[in-house]
Amino acid sequence: MLTSDGPDSTPGLQPFARDQMVACDKCLRTNPPTRVNCLYCGALLPLNETTFNLQKPTLRRLEKWELGYNNLLVPPADPPGDLAESELAEAADVLKLSPADFASIISTAMPLPLARTATLEEASLVQRRLRDFGIETRIIADVELGVNEAGPMRVRAIELDEAGFRVIQTSESTSVRLDWSDLILIVVGRLISARVELKEQKTRAENRILDSSKFFSDEAVVEFYAKNQPGAFRVTANSFNFSSLGTRKGLLAGENMSTLLELFRERAPLAVVDESYKSLRKVLEPVWSTEQQNESGGWRRERPGKYSIGSVNEKNNETQFMRYSLLRRYLLLEARSGLK
Repeated sequence: MLTSDGPDSTPGLQPFARDQMVACDKCLRTNPPTRVNCLYCGALLPLNETTFNLQKPTLRRLEKWELGYNNLLVPPADPPGDLAESELAEAADVLKLSPADFASIISTAMPLPLARTATLEEASLVQRRLRDFGIETRIIADVELGVNEAGPMRVRAIELDEAGFRVIQTSESTSVRLDWSDLILIVVGRLISARVELKEQKTRAENRILDSSKFFSDEAVVEFYAKNQPGAFRVTANSFNFSSLGTRKGLLAGENMSTLLELFRERAPLAVVDESYKSLRKVLEPVWSTEQQNESGGWRRERPGKYSIGSVNEKNNETQFMRYSLLRRYLLLEARSGLK
């Protein structure tokens, strides 16, 4: 962002006067007053009366390996009236969301993420800006949710008895014994992935698609949490042995997943069963988006003077479901600790 005293060839950008610019304490370069971190070195910029009112969150998309901070909507006890269209658009602009996406999250009246930031300072800025519109949020770090922990234990089979069951990961691994009374939460969802493989011929004029393949999968998944166990146990329909269902076992994996869930409901009636993910998956997408990965298949010589290149694009919602599952656990444990 250039000041009004210097050249500005970028249309649509708001220029700032020199006295509004903020000097970075680390690299001494000046930054627009709307920034939280230095444009050049990334250091946190000093806060003053001018920047306090002008700063806007960057809300860049975090890398897969980065841990961040989540601004969760705090549903009000007494819902206020609908925001005016201009306020709705302005609040959505703060979050870099479309007004429709922002309205969808607000309308759920559930503690869902409105933003995910790289720093606590940026999350605090989001919280402050939304408060101007009468919207309260709370900040929960990925670390608090448990995103940095080892992933869920992938369950391949279980052995049932009256008191509980034994969780089996592989024939070589040590099994885990759980009582039915140990179960506290069961989160139901679906794992959806799409993979597109392309083979293109490179020419001087334009690339020509020689071959393309599309693969799609939609798999039922259940994650359950137990007392005194650090993480989740995950059952997926296509990689689970349903022999423990006995005479209740059917021919289709989807039907068997429903039967397994019914069995858990019957024998662990105190466990909370959360089936909300399916209806909220698209609402979560603008903030906790599906993972996308692009890979190159490399160059290949087809014949003299002719070359092709392969590429793979893959999307899946596994990380999104994992975050939602961990959020439901976090909120449940928090509510139960508050009742003690």
